[in-house]
Formats: sequence, structure tokens, C-alpha cells
Amino acid sequence: MKKPVKIAIGVVVVLVVALVIIGFSIGGIIKTGVETVGPKVTKVSIKLDGVGVMPLSGGGSVKGMVIGNPEGYTSAFAIKVDKASLSISPGSLLSDKIVVKSIQVEGPEITMEGGLKENNLTQILKNIEEFTGGAENKAAEEGKAGSSKKLQVDEFIVKNAKVNVIFKMLGNKPLSVTVPEIKLTNLGTGPEGITPGDLTKRVFEEILGQSTKFVTDAVSQVGKIATDAVKDVGGAASETTKKATEGIKSLFKK
Repeated sequence: MKKPVKIAIGVVVVLVVALVIIGFSIGGIIKTGVETVGPKVTKVSIKLDGVGVMPLSGGGSVKGMVIGNPEGYTSAFAIKVDKASLSISPGSLLSDKIVVKSIQVEGPEITMEGGLKENNLTQILKNIEEFTGGAENKAAEEGKAGSSKKLQVDEFIVKNAKVNVIFKMLGNKPLSVTVPEIKLTNLGTGPEGITPGDLTKRVFEEILGQSTKFVTDAVSQVGKIATDAVKDVGGAASETTKKATEGIKSLFKK
């Protein structure tokens, strides 16, 4: 084999190895960033088992993400994701703007604790809005714009999310609702991209909105069943069921 050919092959091998190392490093950077910056944005704990990115293919995965609850809530977590897959534009990894083609989350568990209007998820969203909306935080984000990565997410899909409802007015009896699909597209497609804080806000708003919609339908159905039960029983039992129905209806006023 001629020397120039050997040198060329050697250069290619070195580049491939370098890209693989960069990929694993980026995974570690993402994990560290999520676990350190994430809690500042949401004001709750966020843990990740691991993040892997393969720059040659642009594929990647996130494993074991757990988002905790604000103070005052007793459930183990707000959101738990066992595994999510992502597809990144390989050429963007070394640029100022990382382009994420797709993020797919299958079967996450979401806990809604409290009431329909005020619960752990609404509190987390308030925390995110405080972070992204504050003048000082805006200035801080703009000040870091020159050195931090911009983001673009073409597609963010959550499928078959299981929402576990824990409402006192339902006697804390378990109620689970499945949200078939949550989908966002074209986030940060402009030249300015989207900040991690604003991306978190957009995703969380959609998760909260869709979860609340399906939970509202489920709780309404429970209320209808209780109302029908009032008509079928009498005396003290009727009065007890009536109070339970009124309690369910009061959820919509909170």
C-alpha cells in the first residue's frame, strides 16, 4: 500500500474516533447540563441515568429521566421517562446551533397531584415562567448567547403518556388516564434558535394542557357516574353520594 493512501486511511480513522469521542462527550455534557441547569429552570430535581449521542448517524437516546415535585406534594415524581430516542443533524454538533430532527418519548408516566386548576404540574410551569420571563434571567441568557449553543427541534413527540391522577376530592383513589399523542413542531427554526429555558416552557405547556384536557374528561365522567348514583339510592346513602358529587364538581373551581 502506498504511503499517501496509508496516510489518508489513518486520517479517516482518527476523524472517526474523534467523532465518536465527541459524541460520548456531548452525551455527558447534556446529562450534566440537564441535571444542573434543569433544576434552576423548574425548581425541582431532575435526574438522568444517561445520554448517548452517536455523531456519525445522528442517533441518540436518553435513559431514566425523573422530574421531581415541588415542595408540598407527596407523590414520588411529576414525570418519569424510562427511555426516549432522538435524531440530531450530525453536521450541527460542531456548529453554534444544534439541530434536533426528532425527539420521541414513548409511554412516560405523569403524576397530576392536587386539583384541576392548581396542582404540581401547574406549579412547575409557574416556576419555568418565572425563570424565562424575568428581566434578569433574560439579560443573563442574552449575555451568554455568544458562548452557548442555540437549539432547534423540528419535531417533539410524546406517545401514550400515562397520567396518574391524585386528587383529594376523589378520596385519593387511583385514576389513570392515557394521552395518545402530544406533538410539537418547528421549535427554534429561525436563525436565533430557541433557548433551553424557552424550549422547556413550550414542551411543559403542551404536556400540561393535553394532560389537563384528558383528565378533565375523565373526572367529568366520574362526576356523572356519581350523579347517576344519587338517583338510584335514598336516605343517608343518597346524601353521602350527593356530597361526593359536589366535591368532584368543586375540582373545576380550583
